[in-house]
Amino acid sequence: MASSKEYINFVLEQCRGLTARAMMGEYVLYYGGKIVGGVYDNRLLVKPTPSAKALMPSAESELPYEGAKEMLLVENIEDGEFLETLFNAMYEELPEPKKKKTKEKQV
Repeated sequence: MASSKEYINFVLEQCRGLTARAMMGEYVLYYGGKIVGGVYDNRLLVKPTPSAKALMPSAESELPYEGAKEMLLVENIEDGEFLETLFNAMYEELPEPKKKKTKEKQV
């Protein structure tokens, strides 16, 4: 089941600086240009960083899709302040975005 536009729009409205990119019926979430998680089957899942685990100690680990790494389920999506705190805390622990390789044309 793909995530609904209504769900992703609601998640995006809860937190300034959060953006999404559609990918095969689901959404990858970015905060400050870094991937923080995604929306899969109308579930907000985030990367299991140390700060995310500390802020959500009882969060369940779930698979976004078969063959993927486990992520943490965020249940409190109505609390925009919590989401902003969560993403700010996660930001420093996440890797910088990879630079896109440019192909050199052979002449």
